[in-house]
Amino acid sequence: MALWTDLPSLLPPPSGAQWLLAFGLNASLIALAHSLPLLTRAGWVHAGILGTLLWGSLGWRGWLAVVLYLALGSLVTRLGFRRKQEAGLAEGRGGRRGPENVWGSAATGAVLALLSTAPAAPVGLLLLGFSASFSAKLADTCGSEIGKRWGRTTLLITNLRPVPRGTEGAISLEGSLASLVGSGAMALLMLGLGLIGSWAAWWLVTLVGLAATLLESLIGATLQPRLAWLSNELVNGLQTLIAALLALGLAPLLG
Repeated sequence: MALWTDLPSLLPPPSGAQWLLAFGLNASLIALAHSLPLLTRAGWVHAGILGTLLWGSLGWRGWLAVVLYLALGSLVTRLGFRRKQEAGLAEGRGGRRGPENVWGSAATGAVLALLSTAPAAPVGLLLLGFSASFSAKLADTCGSEIGKRWGRTTLLITNLRPVPRGTEGAISLEGSLASLVGSGAMALLMLGLGLIGSWAAWWLVTLVGLAATLLESLIGATLQPRLAWLSNELVNGLQTLIAALLALGLAPLLG
């Protein structure tokens, strides 16, 4: 199994034809899929822009990784959706994501993907950060949605005192286990697609995703109530950035 430093050979340099293919393919797919109850109309447009950036810079592997993330995240959001609606804990718009959700989840990954196209870019290292950002986001989605529906005891991360489900900064055992599973599942997809190249990298991305999710809960409990401009989408963006930076910083541990 190749280490992360061997991965640049798996990704051919982007070409003009690849960018044209990326635009045409994503425009066609969005036109076909826009009626599915996953995103709002504007959300589909922004997803098409994101998809073009990903295919154009990373090829089909990077694009498919994020499509699978979107599918898994939407599936987890729908689990127990009626019960969450009754409790007032469900996502708005019937669980459909808008542009702010698209970029809150994917801005960090998109930037890293574009950086990988620069001459002499450390592609393997950037892909490690890319993978960690999406593992963290799926971990967050799984932890939040499972915790809100099935969490028995919900505690505030700062003092471990019981709080109502859905409170910013709240964690539960069930939600935390779901976060670990979500992070590991996304990291496994990245490994299967060749975006990370070893089981050691899988462990790193999985654990970084969980750590970033817990730090996101800490931000939600401490900073978000005090800063009116710190929206959930911005916190999501911070979480993915933290995950990517942790992965980049710990990359030397992979050898």
